[in-house]
Amino acid sequence: MARGRAPGFDATREEILAQAARFFANQGYPATSMNQVAEACAVSKPTLYHYVRDKHELLAQICQNHLQHLVDLVDEVTAQGLPPQEHLRGLIHRFVQAYGEAQHEHRVLTEDLKFLDEAHRERMVAVEREVVGRFADAVAAVRPELRGAQLHKPLTMLLFGMINWTFTWLRPDGALTYEAVAPMVADLFFGGLGAVRTDGTPATGPELEGTTPAQVS
Repeated sequence: MARGRAPGFDATREEILAQAARFFANQGYPATSMNQVAEACAVSKPTLYHYVRDKHELLAQICQNHLQHLVDLVDEVTAQGLPPQEHLRGLIHRFVQAYGEAQHEHRVLTEDLKFLDEAHRERMVAVEREVVGRFADAVAAVRPELRGAQLHKPLTMLLFGMINWTFTWLRPDGALTYEAVAPMVADLFFGGLGAVRTDGTPATGPELEGTTPAQVS
């Protein structure tokens, strides 16, 4: 008969993943040892291996959990059935805030994904592409002509450029918070989206013509 999990197993495992993400983010995956993670979690190294097979599994689980959380956020916003502009703005707000709440995990995903084996890396990249694709669909829903011009995906990558690397300059102990930055990112993107040209002429479109970032919130 298989042994059941001890009470608190999931909580302990989450703590292990959180501590590992902190070490990976602050000093890099290669420089982090399992001993460091065990000490930070106040468990022995043999006990640590009861929860995870090895350091590679730690990295894979951190990336997988973070990506799944992002997919869940897209699903939650989509389920609200918002108009296109409100839907995209909602996605931007939720992602900026989520990155602020999971700064270590996000840094690990952006900087340490390359250390995964090929099979794991391909699975993670597939999920990343799903998330980007759904954002691109949201951008195209605001300005449908962008899809025909094949600009909705490049614009989405520019948007993620603003969101993804906020942790490199926004200080956790500073006066400006992720919650405050979220509407700024949305305002910047919407303010520029209406100015993007698709055929050599200003592309204002019926949805954005005569509006300001505040009006499309």
